[in-house]
Amino acid sequence: MANADAVSRRVAAAGPRRVGTGLKLALKGVWKLFGPDADRILVTSSPAPSPGELATRNIITAVRDVNLDVREGEIFVIMGLSGSGKSTLVRCMSRLIEPTAGEIVFDGKDLLRASEREMIEIRRHRMGMVFQHFALLPHLSVLDNVAFPLDIQGVKRAARYERARQVIDLVGLAGRESHFPRELSGGQQQRVGIARSLAVEPDIWFLDEPFSALDPLIRREMQDEFLRLQTLLRKTIVFITHDFDEAVRLADRIAIMRDGVIIQIGTPEDLVTKPATPYVAEFTRDIPRAKVLTARSIMAPIEGPLIADARVSGDARIQDVAEQVMRRGTAVAVVDGRGDNIGLLTREAVLSVLLGKDIAK
Repeated sequence: MANADAVSRRVAAAGPRRVGTGLKLALKGVWKLFGPDADRILVTSSPAPSPGELATRNIITAVRDVNLDVREGEIFVIMGLSGSGKSTLVRCMSRLIEPTAGEIVFDGKDLLRASEREMIEIRRHRMGMVFQHFALLPHLSVLDNVAFPLDIQGVKRAARYERARQVIDLVGLAGRESHFPRELSGGQQQRVGIARSLAVEPDIWFLDEPFSALDPLIRREMQDEFLRLQTLLRKTIVFITHDFDEAVRLADRIAIMRDGVIIQIGTPEDLVTKPATPYVAEFTRDIPRAKVLTARSIMAPIEGPLIADARVSGDARIQDVAEQVMRRGTAVAVVDGRGDNIGLLTREAVLSVLLGKDIAK
């Protein structure tokens, strides 16, 4: 497989990821409470009880009145510190944990109205899941681990092995089909977990801190691999992390959680330049602006005939185009998704960002 830098360059060169306009998943007023009579409290309380009221009744609030939409084809990152509720929330989305109240609408169907049998089928055929712990079956080869969910579905041996080999090749493990998990590195084991979740060709992909157990170099490589897969597959993805650097690299949009509540949802650029609360501002304070600001956000208007002989996407991050712009003596044209010129990116504007002077609009 190509090295991480080469993959990063190819992903950056591909331009912005295409995100659909349709909704894949919608959460409406979702709660998850733990404690005595938790199921009854929201029914008997109007308005909803405050955190203090719940605490006096020995109720733990893991998720509190969450509303969010996940668009088709986007990487939607949920992040927060340990104990913020993000892992509980993602498990509520697939009903691995039963929400206390609310609606979870997946492709127009409220999953909370689905029977247990229906949910088993939805999870088997339409949802992919990857967690921090790889949970590979140690007595099975790579090929058999990846084919395992297809075996559970009842897919015939030849068909499931053909599909397993396809996704093993997709994640860069061709040639290791007969290896056992103990014979693989941590990064390779995580690739097997990713391949296994992709084998069922899921409509939506849930990943809960999938790279946090890896060392930094392998983690970066896995992020590159993840972005490469997304440019090929265009999956709808809900990705959990506590690492803002990781979220910035991967996300189309980010939701920040605290104490079970969604504090703000926005693009990485929105969260850094327009934090909704002091908590979000503190959370994002140390992120270099060049990682999140786009060419569109700092471009100058076009005045008169355009003389720029180079161009960059309006959605390109400044850190990805800084070298190109700084090497040139003239401004670089900024283009939209159709290739039309929409502005100019100057060396002065880029330098301001690199020096930490926030000039975003």
